[in-house]
Amino acid sequence: MNLSHSIAPIVSLIAGILILLVPRLLNYIVAIYLIVIGLIGLFGTGSIRL
Repeated sequence: MNLSHSIAPIVSLIAGILILLVPRLLNYIVAIYLIVIGLIGLFGTGSIRL
């Protein structure tokens, strides 16, 4: 059985549940997401395999 899954769906699921439970977290989750995507876009993933 192959267990190689991407981390993005798991992070999205957890973020969605947290937003439903604590709507004030939406600003922080979106900000962190945009910062991470921006950094990956600028510097690339290098040797990180997600």
